[in-house]
Amino acid sequence: MEKIIDENKQGETLVIDKKEGNQRKLFIESYGCAMNFSDSEIVASILSEQGFNTTQTLEEADLVLVNTCSIRDKAEQTVRKRLQEYNAVKRINPKMKVGVLGCMAERLKTKFLDEEKIVDLVVGPDAYKDLPNLLAEVEEGRDAINVILSKEETYGDISPVRLNTNGITAFVSITRGCDNMCTFCVVPFTRGRERSRDPQSIIEEVNDLWSKGFREITLLGQNVDSYLWYGGGLKKDFNNASDLQKATAVNFAKLLELCAKAQPKMRIRFSTSNPQDFTMDVIETMAKYDNICKHIHLPVQSGSDRILKEMNRLHTREEYFEIIDNIKRLIPECSISVDLIAGFPTETEEDHQDTLSLMEYVKYNFGYMFTYSERPGTLAGRKMEDDVPEKIKKRRLSEIIQLERKYSAMNTRSHLNKTVEVLIEKASKKSDLEWSGRTSDNTVAVFPKEHYKVGDFVNVLITDCTSATLIGKAVGYSKNN
Repeated sequence: MEKIIDENKQGETLVIDKKEGNQRKLFIESYGCAMNFSDSEIVASILSEQGFNTTQTLEEADLVLVNTCSIRDKAEQTVRKRLQEYNAVKRINPKMKVGVLGCMAERLKTKFLDEEKIVDLVVGPDAYKDLPNLLAEVEEGRDAINVILSKEETYGDISPVRLNTNGITAFVSITRGCDNMCTFCVVPFTRGRERSRDPQSIIEEVNDLWSKGFREITLLGQNVDSYLWYGGGLKKDFNNASDLQKATAVNFAKLLELCAKAQPKMRIRFSTSNPQDFTMDVIETMAKYDNICKHIHLPVQSGSDRILKEMNRLHTREEYFEIIDNIKRLIPECSISVDLIAGFPTETEEDHQDTLSLMEYVKYNFGYMFTYSERPGTLAGRKMEDDVPEKIKKRRLSEIIQLERKYSAMNTRSHLNKTVEVLIEKASKKSDLEWSGRTSDNTVAVFPKEHYKVGDFVNVLITDCTSATLIGKAVGYSKNN
């Protein structure tokens, strides 16, 4: 692979892997969660062996792939509109082939071939290794589809092609699928049962990224706290493992430690956590290693015990508070972010007030907040009436957002007059004279460029801030540089 320096539409400098000798061009777009973006890097790697290099120009592509999300209806509608735009280009370039990947492909299956006449192939999240065969079918003039879910596939043997990267931060996938069956969520149906990746392959990828200049990784999974390696197989089958397998099993806390010790100067992040699987040993490991970033994304979805039960969230409000208390006791500088849903079926005003009071207790640094969107195929979609009027959903969401912004601004201001370590990631969007990066607790900071460069760990004295961004001046390199 050779590295090409390019700029995207926002003017950000990108490092793009290109395989010498490849003649065909792949245009790939990703929507939804970080796992989809990570999957696209796996797809690009598989197709690089088939003669494809990636391009950022749609019009010159031989193959166009869109990696899709089904978590909300809005995400699916965005993809449908994008397919119409591909169609306009395909009329000019009829040789161009178009495929749909990911969760929408898994959910809609053959409907995509029938409804979207532009689509030539449909590929589910566990079938990416079959892409060469599917492309051969398409090139013979036939539609191609593979949406078979796997109990083993983790893509641990694929070295991802890093797409649209700054060459500093990267995703590392550690689990696939989910067993939790939250009633609002389509993921178990689109990504299958939960399985974990061999820790040795994860450490090898981390070491390889460090050798290539990357300075921060995010360990990815639908539920990272459920990570459990005992030689392969589904997590649900762990009870049938041998005594030796159980004795040598690697859980998430142990994997975190392995990564932290493998590269002591590399920042380690992870996402996403689930309260029902989040354990004390994870908090203790985070507190022990400086290079594990002090930020936890811990979705709660609702502050009401009754609604949590309706959602099949296997934790209570009090159990969630206990986790928060332990985090703040052992890692007082740790930031906490959240996912929240307003207007889940049967949600009352009292349930909504429970959510607001939970937010008051935790004082989140930031969050992802949405109104409930019924997803076909989920238990809530099949058995629960979407009975909260849209007007009430929006009003409740507005109150949630307003409260989140209050505490986000408060937490940002708490950095004033302090010196924090920032990893420089890119130029600031507002000024070419300033760098932008993040602190360990995931707060964005900007400061004058001076002699520093992308990838440097810099100590920054914070002198001002907006509601979500720190403003300061570099006072020297940090010990990690």
